[in-house]
Amino acid sequence: MSTKRPFTGRDMTMIMVAFFGVVVAVNLTMATLASRSFGGTVVDNSYVASQQYNEWLAKAREQDRLGWNTPVSLDGARHVVIAVPGLSFEGEGTAHHPLGRAADVALAFRNDGQGRLVSTTPLPAGRWQVRLQVRQGGAVKRLAETLA
Repeated sequence: MSTKRPFTGRDMTMIMVAFFGVVVAVNLTMATLASRSFGGTVVDNSYVASQQYNEWLAKAREQDRLGWNTPVSLDGARHVVIAVPGLSFEGEGTAHHPLGRAADVALAFRNDGQGRLVSTTPLPAGRWQVRLQVRQGGAVKRLAETLA
């Protein structure tokens, strides 16, 4: 015949300490991961950004009406390639690391003679958000593509 040890207050205390210890450990881990992976603010002043939101939507609709298909991709050597037949390039592009872990990369482009613009320098390994503008006449299209 086996005798069972009675469930005591000490047993309950150990269960509670273990349970809350796991909860605290998970919370600390998640807080640490979150603070290390967040690169900063999305906008500096959210109130001012909210005042411009309708204007941004109107510009996006106007841009969509242009009907331009301007795919952005990476070639084998990680150069940014923009297919823009008949369009000219305005300004220079920028590549931003989505989590802010790496410095922004300024992108200069050259025309490869086949209706494509190719960046003169390759992107470092990882995911990048490329922002640039293409234009034809007075119409401008802003591009923001995530490349990996």
